Amino acid sequence: MAGNANGSIYDQVVKVTNVYLGPATERFIARQVENHLQKAPEELTKADLLSLMDWIKAGVSLLTEDSGIVEEYMAELRKLGEPANGES
Repeated sequence: MAGNANGSIYDQVVKVTNVYLGPATERFIARQVENHLQKAPEELTKADLLSLMDWIKAGVSLLTEDSGIVEEYMAELRKLGEPANGES
């Protein structure tokens, strides 16, 4: 899944995260955005992604000791920040 996926960046983060966290996903991501980035989820931008990823990684690392899964998840999130075809 690359940065050209449909939907807002928040929706894209939720979609990727759902694979790893299941039903708790939307609540978890909304809390990370609201509490750590001090903004509403719908205000999330690509510019916020790296900071959000730091907080997500910290939270998910508390849930699992499997660093391979955590790194795989971070790699998927990083793809969301890549320019879509035609973007610079």
